[in-house]
Amino acid sequence: MRYLGIDIGGTAVKYGIVTEQGEILSTAEYSVNYDQYETPILDTVLKTSQEFLDSIGVEAVELKGIGVSATGQIDSILGIVDGVGNSIKNWKGAKIKEELSKQYHLPVEVVNDGNCAALGEKWLGNARGHKNVIAITIGTGVGGGIIVNDQILLGNQGFAGEIGHFSIDYKGVNCACGNRGCYERYASTTALINMVKEVLPLINDSEFTKEDINGKLIFDLCKRGEPRILKVLDEWIEYVVDGLVSLVHIFNPDCIVIGGGVSVQQELFIDKVRSKLSNRVMSNFKKSLIVERAALGNQAGLVGAIYYFIQQNEKDS
Repeated sequence: MRYLGIDIGGTAVKYGIVTEQGEILSTAEYSVNYDQYETPILDTVLKTSQEFLDSIGVEAVELKGIGVSATGQIDSILGIVDGVGNSIKNWKGAKIKEELSKQYHLPVEVVNDGNCAALGEKWLGNARGHKNVIAITIGTGVGGGIIVNDQILLGNQGFAGEIGHFSIDYKGVNCACGNRGCYERYASTTALINMVKEVLPLINDSEFTKEDINGKLIFDLCKRGEPRILKVLDEWIEYVVDGLVSLVHIFNPDCIVIGGGVSVQQELFIDKVRSKLSNRVMSNFKKSLIVERAALGNQAGLVGAIYYFIQQNEKDS
């Protein structure tokens, strides 16, 4: 039994033929912002999905269904994009489920990409075997998903799990979402880079400028023992843990998985998050709690969308 997995991001759409065991048999990737979104993303998806199937010699009638991971606030009941958190044109209001169903005459399920990443880790990654999971992805912003008793938490329309947009400082900096002190304004890689830029004039090092600062350079400097950068990193990790403490006390997970580029930093990041979190959560909440880096990388959304499709299909059958 095979499925078509689709992972729609802000710059590219990824396709995969996925088995019911989660094995990805064929993949391809196409740009969606090649003309600054003048061509609506959904139009590109409808066109390139057929190109992908043609290129591998697969016909829609051979597939069980389509699972879609999509960027934005996704109404998972109707399968439409109900909100866009950035400047992607011609995306809000896209009727993903309706249009794909019409084109392929197959059942379609659509879920937000952060939720799909959580489901992917639950199915095949480092959250496998755990029933209650907090998955966060740290990058330009902070995203993620929450799994409660083996089911993704979607809320009323599918918008639940906006982990980057709960406030950890009610007097904090303004966020583009309209709130103040949002978690992603403090715990994203973007926030870490900005914090390092603030102390850069105090560092006696002519090797780089503010424009050179990125996550990799920051961790390279920490590995060299640069004390001011290590101090900034520690402060930033405290912000990351601030949010996680609240999430642990609300949802009582047995597993936290952390994704994004920084998650490869085991000693300097994952181990420190685990230690600080253990020191700050109430004792009963940490009895069986594990903290791990995400394992699936860019494949998490693709397989997570199929896992959600399979779950929904089992419910309805």
